[in-house]
This record gives sequence, C-alpha cells and structure tokens, in this order.
Amino acid sequence: MLLWQCGSGIKVSSTTATQTGKPPMNDSNTDFSKLNDEDWKARLTPDEYRVLRQKGTERPFSSEFETLWDSGTYVCKGCGSELFQSSTKFDAGCGWPSFYQGISKDRIREIADYSHGMIRTEVVCAKCGGHLGHVFNDGYGQPTGLRYCINGISLGFVKKQP
Repeated sequence: MLLWQCGSGIKVSSTTATQTGKPPMNDSNTDFSKLNDEDWKARLTPDEYRVLRQKGTERPFSSEFETLWDSGTYVCKGCGSELFQSSTKFDAGCGWPSFYQGISKDRIREIADYSHGMIRTEVVCAKCGGHLGHVFNDGYGQPTGLRYCINGISLGFVKKQP
C-alpha cells in the first residue's frame, strides 16, 4: 500500500550534481513563475522535467538519496532552494527519500491532490513550483507523524562541510 501511495513507479534516473556535472539551479535573480516549458526543458534533464514539471514519479528504490545518510541539505533540483535537512530524513521503507519535516513552511507548498482515484497531499517547491512528491500524515515520521515521500530526482544534495 505504501508503494502505491507514493506513485505509479515510472523509471527515471536520480543522480547527484557531482555525478551529472549539472548542479541544481540556484539563481536568486530568476523569476521562476515566468519560465515556459522550453526554458525548463533547457534547464533540466528529460527525466527531471518529467517529474518536476509534469508531476511524474520515479520507480521506488531507484534513487541513491533513498539510502544516503550523509549530513547536509537537500535542495530543489529545479531552483536550488533548500528544502530538507538530512537530520529530518528517516527510512520509511517505501522506496523514496522520506523526511518528517521541511526546513521551513515557506520553502514547500502542500496542495490537495485527487489524481489516480486517491486523496493525497502533493508537495511542491514554493520557489519554482516543481513537483517533489507527497506528504502523508500516517505516523511514520517522528516526532511530527508526517512522511514527506519525495522523488530523489527532484532533489540535489549539498554535503555538510566539516
């Protein structure tokens, strides 16, 4: 049941900025609301575009972020906005990186999602509107009881420097 709730399981790749050589966008001067589809296609890989802009999902257990336990900050792959701290990440066993809270309420938006015959809450980046995944109030993420089930391909990771 948890796997179905998080998505339909299309195959997409999930790589860190260092593996692709393409870091997440972090342009504070860009008005992301004015970017059109062609702009987004130029900024993102086809798989990133499918998830972030077309509300796709990646296959469970396909993201290296699902098993990454390094200290650092997870950022939006679309705009570079800081979204989740590694200290809030936990193993939910659902196949996607899971967090019990975002960095702050103004970094992510939650939107009612009635697609696929389900009632869910979609999570999007507040800065660029990119689809991140869904949040479930199912008690798994302690201490909040929330499970932010996030597509790894929607994320970049900035490792904490010693």
